[in-house]
Amino acid sequence: MARPMKERKVCCLPETNLYGPLNKRPSSAAEIIMTVEEYETIRLIDKEGLMQEECADRMDVARTTVQRIYMSARKKLADAVVDGKVLKIEGGSYTLCSDDEMDLFLCRKGRRHRLQRGMNR
Repeated sequence: MARPMKERKVCCLPETNLYGPLNKRPSSAAEIIMTVEEYETIRLIDKEGLMQEECADRMDVARTTVQRIYMSARKKLADAVVDGKVLKIEGGSYTLCSDDEMDLFLCRKGRRHRLQRGMNR
């Protein structure tokens, strides 16, 4: 029997969850789905400038898990940008940070309350 997937901690949900080219109408076949935890790794590593170990601590997972999630997210971003596909952020297996954790991590985004639990697949 496979080991159950551990939920990842996410402090901030995206304000916008749909991105894509403005100069053409993409088909639904050209849509790439990025999970919320993939979005969180991009936010923490690329935007906030954290190392993978720090990102892993915040998300409460192993560094190797963060590395795998991050590589998947980067591949999806590159595919969307290079091939002009729509990028949609949704789903995944995550839990939102508590208010105490948000203060501890200095999460500057006040958007976390859009969902209370993220078991969307």
